[in-house]
Amino acid sequence: MAQQEYTLVILKPDCIVKSLTGNILTRLSEAHLRIIGCKVVKVSRELAEKHYSHLVNKPFFEDLYGYFSGKIYGADYERVIAFVYKGEDACGRVRRIAGATNPFEADPTTIRGAYGRIIQNNVMENVIHSSDSPESAEQEIKNWFLPDEIVEDIYPVRSVVENAVERRRWV
Repeated sequence: MAQQEYTLVILKPDCIVKSLTGNILTRLSEAHLRIIGCKVVKVSRELAEKHYSHLVNKPFFEDLYGYFSGKIYGADYERVIAFVYKGEDACGRVRRIAGATNPFEADPTTIRGAYGRIIQNNVMENVIHSSDSPESAEQEIKNWFLPDEIVEDIYPVRSVVENAVERRRWV
């Protein structure tokens, strides 16, 4: 059996606004991967800056943050849905289904090609994020999930005591 990979998938606020969650999860099921973590997250500025650390000093970061946090859509949509998928070539399989980051460059049969668009200030509504490599996936998963929020141990962990409560944290 080939080596298992993990990937982070985020259904972005525009996915939620457009009620595409079910459609996109159905499309992702074509990858034949297993979901081993899932949660709804209100994206803090700190989390957005970690996730987009390579873009945080760009002039468009404020617009990107407004989009990624859902703030541009109003309080009812200030959330994303984050998943951890597991399986052979998980990153590659999901990225082929998701399509190119820029919706105008994405094949129309992919998620981004079908549902993405560019809005004001050149912000790309591309409805989904997926890790581009196993190395990126590990860092992203560790930014978005605690070990106990995933049903399997996928990376080394250690036990720590916080406020007299023992919790598991990434090593």
